Amino acid sequence: MTLMGRLRTLPGRLLVGLLNRLARGRLESLIIGLAGRRAADIPADEALRFLFRLDAALYPLMGRYAVAHGGGTHTKHRHTRYHDFFVDRLEPDERVLDVGCGTGLLSFDMAARAGARVVGLDIDAEKIVEAGARHAHPNLKFRIGDAAGATPEGPFDTVVLSNVLEHLRDRPALLKGLCEKSRPARFLIRVPLFERDWRVPLKQELGVEWRLDPTHETEYTLDSFDREIAQADLVITHREVRWGEIWAEVRPA
Repeated sequence: MTLMGRLRTLPGRLLVGLLNRLARGRLESLIIGLAGRRAADIPADEALRFLFRLDAALYPLMGRYAVAHGGGTHTKHRHTRYHDFFVDRLEPDERVLDVGCGTGLLSFDMAARAGARVVGLDIDAEKIVEAGARHAHPNLKFRIGDAAGATPEGPFDTVVLSNVLEHLRDRPALLKGLCEKSRPARFLIRVPLFERDWRVPLKQELGVEWRLDPTHETEYTLDSFDREIAQADLVITHREVRWGEIWAEVRPA
């Protein structure tokens, strides 16, 4: 029996112990070899499903260690520089509602770098507590609230939705509701693009997880983004594609 054949028969804990004893280069070669051998033993469509499932399992691990490598902040913030898209479009004292602010890093940047007066809103109470502890600034407040429900009363000059819309259902109605309650002059929006990679439609075709995050209700094409913005009675005044995402400024029609 080959080494790979023997490894397949080992109990889980024994296998992990053995793998931990291997030198890094040998371990990586073994893992890649096992995956390649498995893919070679099955039809092409099943091989693709197998490899895509591995990819989906590894992606959140990469994110976890990118946060650790970044000292608690995902390295995508400095690599993609997406904060600049929001910060550079704001004026001092502009009133901003950051919907789905998470732990508040973008909210803090808009307050500290642009001088905007920012209210960060998130439904997750633990994230709001962490945001307040990590990102204190005189121009910045954090509130617990739901984008579709209890949002602070306007007017706000700008509503920010950074990687938020894709998590929500009935997005045109939500945008209309934010227009009515917050009365913004504009929205600054960032969403993931379905058309970011040829593997995305192939994963969808094969019936395996194709989204960057399983909580996403959608990932946009340029056409579907344009359509939803129009359904919300908004018009696109700026749109660009960067890092597999749509970054856009939209205003009430």
